[in-house]
Amino acid sequence: MLIRMFPVFLLLASALLQGCASLRTAETPMPIISDALLCGTAPTTLLVFLPGAYDTPQDFVDKGFVRAVRERGFDVDIQLADAHRGYYSQRKLLERLEADVMEPARAKGYRSIWFFGISLGGYGSLLYAMTHPDSLEGLVVLAPYLGDPALPLEIEGQGGLQVWRPGTGGGQDAVLWAWLKGYADPATRRPQTYLGFGSGDRFAQPNGVLAQALQPVQRFVLPGGHDWPVWQSLWSRILDVAPWPRLAARQTPCSARAG
Repeated sequence: MLIRMFPVFLLLASALLQGCASLRTAETPMPIISDALLCGTAPTTLLVFLPGAYDTPQDFVDKGFVRAVRERGFDVDIQLADAHRGYYSQRKLLERLEADVMEPARAKGYRSIWFFGISLGGYGSLLYAMTHPDSLEGLVVLAPYLGDPALPLEIEGQGGLQVWRPGTGGGQDAVLWAWLKGYADPATRRPQTYLGFGSGDRFAQPNGVLAQALQPVQRFVLPGGHDWPVWQSLWSRILDVAPWPRLAARQTPCSARAG
C-alpha cells in the first residue's frame, strides 16, 4: 500500500534538502499556529498551510496570505503547520500531519479539509493526498516540487499525462507521477486541485505537465520565478475562484478571530 511507503517517498525531496548545514528537529507534536473564526457555530472547512523549504508559518502571515483569506470573507478556519525540512529529512512528515493536524480536525467536526502548500509544501500536500485517499477535499499548490525533472520531460515528450503509460519500474518518481496521472482521467477520483506557478519558475516544466491534466479554471500561470511576489499574485487569483463557503451566507455574523 502507498501509505506504508511514505518514508521512501520523502527521499524525493532530497534535492531541496541537500547543502543545508543543519536541519531543525522534527518535534512531536508538530507546532501549529491557528487562526480560527469566533462564531456561534464553528466553520466546517479547514485550510492547512504548509510552508516551503526555507520558509516558516509566520511567512504566510507576514506576506498577507492569511489576511487575503479574511478580507474575502471566507467561512473557514486556518492552521499554519510548521512542516519544516526536518520533517521531510527525518521522514516524519506524513505521520505528524495525520496525528497532529488531521485527527484533531476530524474530532472537531471539520467536514472539508484543504491543504495549501508552496514549493516543498506543495510536494508534501500532494504526498499526503496520495497516501491518504479520501482524507482531503482539495489542494492548492503553488510551484510544487515534483521530484526529478527527467520523468516529466519524458511524459511531456510522449504527449502528456493523458497518454503516458507508466511502466512497472521507474522508481518512486514514477509512482508519484502515476498517481498524478489520475487528474487526466475524469473517472478517477482526486481531490480538487488548484495549481499556480510562474512561467520562469525552476519547476515550471513539471508544473506545466501537471497543469495540462487540470481544468482551465484550476491552473494559473503568471510571469515570474520562484518567489513571494509571484505566489502572492497567484494566491489572489485562486482566492477569486476558491469554492469555500462565505461568511455572508451565515444567519449571524462572526465577530472576531482568535489568533
